[in-house]
Amino acid sequence: MHLITTLGPKSKDELGLILPHEHVFTDLRTPDQPGYAEADIDDVLRQISPEIDRASEAGITAIVECSPIGVGRRVDYLKAVAKATSFPLVAPTGVYREPWAPEWVHNAREAELHEWMQGELEGEIEDTGVQAGFIKLSAGDDGITGCETKVLRAAARAAKETGAVIGSHTIRGSVVKDQLGIIEDVGLSLSRFIWIHASAEPNIELNVEIARRGAWIEYDWIGSEETDADTLQRTAHLLDVGLEGHILLSQDNGWYDPSEPGGGPNMPYAYFVDSFIPKMRAAGLDEPTIRRLTHDNPFRAFAR
Repeated sequence: MHLITTLGPKSKDELGLILPHEHVFTDLRTPDQPGYAEADIDDVLRQISPEIDRASEAGITAIVECSPIGVGRRVDYLKAVAKATSFPLVAPTGVYREPWAPEWVHNAREAELHEWMQGELEGEIEDTGVQAGFIKLSAGDDGITGCETKVLRAAARAAKETGAVIGSHTIRGSVVKDQLGIIEDVGLSLSRFIWIHASAEPNIELNVEIARRGAWIEYDWIGSEETDADTLQRTAHLLDVGLEGHILLSQDNGWYDPSEPGGGPNMPYAYFVDSFIPKMRAAGLDEPTIRRLTHDNPFRAFAR
């Protein structure tokens, strides 16, 4: 098994701590906005490279970049950052939810979307020479739309054929349950689905229910006293009920935002090691458990 990165495939022996949900370049405006997803690459490197270097110095060995089509995916920028820092990033194929999904996605048939995603997972993204490492999607807070369903079915087919994992930004557990039904109908194992932002669901028992069905539960808002306390509480609950092998932890940090002056404020990747891992130890998690949550689980989730 290998993690597919901007610097080529990486084996487990080549990697250590992996952050499964961060950003390097993201534009949360809709694709019809002037200047969408455009920036001077030198400005991007100036802001992001030092944060990547600090992450590497802290012991982070790879970062999964979670900006798909619709929120400013620029794999050429990811490649430039990876080359400048000699640091592996994992780039996505896939499409964000409405209203960020571009018109061509609305017009495309399921088969065309499947072929496109499979092509990026097995070949390269937009003539960059970078192979997609996973599929990133999203679904509406109030329910999955027809377009989002079409994209998810196409993604499930591509994941089934390539071994890639699907990560979905989904806020409500009820919507995740609908998504799981769709991918089960396609025949994809639920072990190849990540519930991104699972801590947004107030009912933690829905986290437990989804994990027991086989999916990954990702707690990825680490970075403040309030969110860290909630993440530790939720993690402890899943550990107590025997679901250690279904937990992913990250920060949702980064990133260069071309809609903000100077790319916006820095949000450091190294916080995870510098601040959160000490909190894990203080909460009573032993070193083998911390290693499994931060090294083994993310590799197993994303490798193929």
